[in-house]
Amino acid sequence: MSGPVKSYAAVDLGASSGRVMVGRVGRDSLALAEAHRFPNRPVRTPEGLRWDVLALYAGVLDGLGAAGQVDSVGIDSWAVDYGLLDADGALLGNPVHYRDTRTEGVAEKVWATVPAAELYAATGSQYAPFNTLYQLVAARSSAQLAYARRLLLIPDLLTYWLTGEAGTELTNASTTQLIDPRTRDWSYDVAARLGVDLELFAPLRRPGDPAGLLRPEVLAETGLTGPVPVTTVGSHDTASAVAAVPATGERFAYICTGTWSLAGLELDAPVLTEASRAANFTNELGLDGTVRHLRNIMGLWLLQECVREWGDPDLGELLRAAAGVPALRSVVDAGDSAFLAPGRMPGRIAEACRESGQPVPSSPAETTRCILDSLALAHRRAVTEAQALADHPVDVVHIVGGGTRNALLCQLTADACGLPVVAGPAEAAALGNVLVQARTHGLVGDRDSMRRLLARTQPLARYEPQGDPAAWRAAEARLTDR
Repeated sequence: MSGPVKSYAAVDLGASSGRVMVGRVGRDSLALAEAHRFPNRPVRTPEGLRWDVLALYAGVLDGLGAAGQVDSVGIDSWAVDYGLLDADGALLGNPVHYRDTRTEGVAEKVWATVPAAELYAATGSQYAPFNTLYQLVAARSSAQLAYARRLLLIPDLLTYWLTGEAGTELTNASTTQLIDPRTRDWSYDVAARLGVDLELFAPLRRPGDPAGLLRPEVLAETGLTGPVPVTTVGSHDTASAVAAVPATGERFAYICTGTWSLAGLELDAPVLTEASRAANFTNELGLDGTVRHLRNIMGLWLLQECVREWGDPDLGELLRAAAGVPALRSVVDAGDSAFLAPGRMPGRIAEACRESGQPVPSSPAETTRCILDSLALAHRRAVTEAQALADHPVDVVHIVGGGTRNALLCQLTADACGLPVVAGPAEAAALGNVLVQARTHGLVGDRDSMRRLLARTQPLARYEPQGDPAAWRAAEARLTDR
């Protein structure tokens, strides 16, 4: 017998768009459909770059209405950003975008109090200029922070508006640089030394914990019939995406591709060595006590920005033209913070090639090939270094997320890593979100069971490594020898 089939709404918010997906899950079935997609357009105000969080919430409500009756709702989003609430629970202004410039130079001020090596040993968090810790230090003298009585990370803020109940989900909290990955609790010493008030944060929740019921007003607006529970999932979209890696065994690396590439390993314990810090690997918390030891790479943001500047040409044609460009003609460091801000991306890539003495891309196809070669090279470096740092060899690389639709990037990653690549599922974050809800409600078993169900039901593509590995070593030397 096939058993019951239940429906779960996965609210999945990315840096450029949001969507509400509906997953129908049975004992041996898993199907995902899009109910509603909406843009996520940051707004540049006189104060800086801000998220239009009210538009996002409206999109969530529209999506839940389009989803129809569901058995549960879960929310995941990008990390580090937050909203501040006053004593009445009202939002104090639009949340600041992580690409805002307010954190420039803040890390050095933090390190003057807590040296970088001590900070890493305590939190396992890689250096990124936009980490929540640096955002809070940058906001220390602001009126908003002075009046704030509650801080909610973005998915927790939306959950609060849906249910009226506040919590801080652990996988996302682990990106704040305020969590001790060994205790899976706050790093009280770091917070005290830097003057961060941990009382601002709501109590920690873990994937699978109940997060409340949709408020009557939400039910009325969406047309849903209550009670509809909201279930805590891996609310950092990378946590949900890694939960949906269809791996067998433990000898795998993953690359979650989209605006960012997150490349690394799933481990049982954090890697807090000085070598790991020097290599800029982070230790984020995942499902069931796991740790995601990974590196953030700029990702398809580079191509997205170029495509936007080129007037949104047909992406399929652009990739076909890029496939015809000679390989590894020019490469850039895809993790360079010089590419973090929006605007002028083709010009900045050209400048990086010129400064490093490489041929300068002169057409969209050449720039696209430079980006994809550079991303594959960054994937290679991350996968290689992660294995050495964690003493954890792998036999296969799983690519999940939007980049799985880019066959050229998948093949180049296999070539660069010298390992087979299994690509899929594309909607990994939404699937991981759905599966945690289904597991909480008894339809799916442990993580291995979740992954076996994904492997049976989702389309996957396999890419075998091709070409000469020496060409990738030489390209890497061009970047490291500068």
